[in-house]
Amino acid sequence: MRRASWLGVVAVVAAIVAFNVLNNRVVPSAYALTRPAELVLLALLAWGSGLTLADLGLARSTWARGLRWAAALIGVVVVVYFIAIALPLTRAAFLDHRANLEFGIPLAQAVIAAAIATVMLEEFAFRGVLWGLVSRLRGPTYATAVSSVLFGLWHLLPSIRLNRNNEAITDLFGSGPGSTRLVVALGIVAAALAGVILCELRRRSGSLLAPLGLHLATNCLGYVFSAVAWATT
Repeated sequence: MRRASWLGVVAVVAAIVAFNVLNNRVVPSAYALTRPAELVLLALLAWGSGLTLADLGLARSTWARGLRWAAALIGVVVVVYFIAIALPLTRAAFLDHRANLEFGIPLAQAVIAAAIATVMLEEFAFRGVLWGLVSRLRGPTYATAVSSVLFGLWHLLPSIRLNRNNEAITDLFGSGPGSTRLVVALGIVAAALAGVILCELRRRSGSLLAPLGLHLATNCLGYVFSAVAWATT
């Protein structure tokens, strides 16, 4: 029987790092090809390490509970976003130039891309394969720490232009080199903390569907509410 090992963890981390550089620096426009390839590779590494569907948070017995958690979390995000977009103080946070999209096909494409190419991949990689591997080796607390730290570092490259893309962040921190470094550091810390929350959802629910639901809601609905903010500004 195949057993989880730290060599398997190293292989998973190496794959995550390689594809992160590939997607953000080498061929960023080829995510339709690279993201499925990454999912397949991670699935093969999980299988090679002997992980079960339960280890990945995908056992059929967990689906119902995971979906209940996901539905509740999506509802919370919708309420929070409605309140945030209605308040002048927080409305500016939705004015991200990457989400300055027309309603219809462009917005639908962005939402689908965010769901498939980003959220599902990140959840399977960090709260599925990586968390499952480390949890087998050292337990859930250690798995949460490792997964969350690496999830924060995963956001290093995507955070580099954040203070130029988001008007609220630009107004708050500026757009110079010094502010870029600060925003990147804060982005890594914020992502790591978000990783802790997502890992805890994975642990408490026993299902990958719970963190997946929260992650889908925050990212995909973020595009929708940002489109609303741009359209009504």
